Amino acid sequence: MKEYKLNINGKDFVVKVTSVDGEVTNLEVNGKSASAAPAAAPQAAPAPAAAPAAAPKAAASAGAGVTVNSPLPGVILEVSVKEGDVVKKGQKVMLLEAMKMENVIEATADGTVTSIKVNKGDSILEGAPLLTIA
Repeated sequence: MKEYKLNINGKDFVVKVTSVDGEVTNLEVNGKSASAAPAAAPQAAPAPAAAPAAAPKAAASAGAGVTVNSPLPGVILEVSVKEGDVVKKGQKVMLLEAMKMENVIEATADGTVTSIKVNKGDSILEGAPLLTIA
């Protein structure tokens, strides 16, 4: 199939399209297998994100806190909060650039920021932990 050579933030990537099966594309990125679904597929993810909203009370009472994870791979452009800040659910906590678009990352629960796991300029993967709210 096709092979693409990309340079993203000074890092070189070789992306090979190995197969296309319906709406899923199988890729090889720098020799590692990966899959890609259409842009509409990630929009289904916010529905399960609502389920953890019920869990924060149990997690917070257990002292574990709620982890805010990255919805997309990208680069952290801005960290809007610091450890110890009190945040409300839906409040902007970070700005993530993904595919040349800026995405606001919001707090998933009310509470206090107990740890920040990334810094401005970090490249992150989808699902990477960004911060914890207790």
